Amino acid sequence: MLARALRLSHALEIAFYVVLAMSVCDASLVSAVPLALLTMLALRALIIAATYGYAWVHRSPPAQPVQGGQAECPPHFSVSSHSPPPRLTSAEVIRMVLGEYLSFVVSFLILFPFERWWMGDDRLRPLPAPVGEGDDRQLPVLLIHGYGCSRGAWWWLRAHLEAAGWTVATISLEPIYTSIDNYVDPVARRIDAVLAATGAERLILVGHSMGGLVSRAYLQRYGEARVARLVTLGTPHQGSELARLGFGANGREMRPNSAWLQALASPPAAVGTVAIYSPHDNFVLPAKRLELPGAQSQTINGVGHLAMLFSPRVIQALLAVLEQAQARATSAMRAARAVSEGEGRDA
Repeated sequence: MLARALRLSHALEIAFYVVLAMSVCDASLVSAVPLALLTMLALRALIIAATYGYAWVHRSPPAQPVQGGQAECPPHFSVSSHSPPPRLTSAEVIRMVLGEYLSFVVSFLILFPFERWWMGDDRLRPLPAPVGEGDDRQLPVLLIHGYGCSRGAWWWLRAHLEAAGWTVATISLEPIYTSIDNYVDPVARRIDAVLAATGAERLILVGHSMGGLVSRAYLQRYGEARVARLVTLGTPHQGSELARLGFGANGREMRPNSAWLQALASPPAAVGTVAIYSPHDNFVLPAKRLELPGAQSQTINGVGHLAMLFSPRVIQALLAVLEQAQARATSAMRAARAVSEGEGRDA
């Protein structure tokens, strides 16, 4: 549905610019077409510039002086706080904005309109248990995209997860402007299908932006029996000021202090959660709204909201979290099996 709508809207947009160039600028058809394409790209540059301008207006307040030493963090990562994001150099700002712009163009002009061409079917298969480890199967991963997007958002990231040996599933949430609650049952059905296809008992949910809220809504409704871990990427856990400009019920639900967000927080999801986000996010404003109380947080500086889906640093962080989740799931399975075997011997 989204792919067809984007193809149609892009075709109409190009046609409008071509007619405008030929009638107002007296351009020929040959010169009007490239002018139309340049206009499309320029408009999208203005959109990204506007998001960063909005982010500047809603930036975090000035930091208070910190007393004492500060804990060391791995490169590119920092401890979550309500302080303003670290100041970037001019070169880092240019790279960040350009990366976000390119991610926006690639996503909405290339990937989403032709999502079926780029993504194909998910490559799901029965997962063999490691030799000598009984039923300790690897956990499959289900990727859940964000607001106004489709499963095409995961084109780059899915390829890197599969290259690292993970079995990855995706889903497209439609219609794009409905309530987030309406996505929960389709996600539940997709989880059942993925577990049936792979033979696994649980999986890991990874949600980008609104996809993290969809995942939390699923856990609130259905519990954690089928989910071992939740990882969110740039999710507006506490809403976003930019959502005040959004369309649809889901846009209204992501506004700060919305009734829907308050209901989602009580009771909170019980499954272990890791929130990976950029303190320089240009869609979730201010940055403190990316934090989820009670969850682990990892911040990655100098990355835009959409660029997280194409960032080598994000995939590095995500792979580390997935490996930790797999190790915990394996340990829990072994412990449960040891208890079961012990009870069997006692009987």
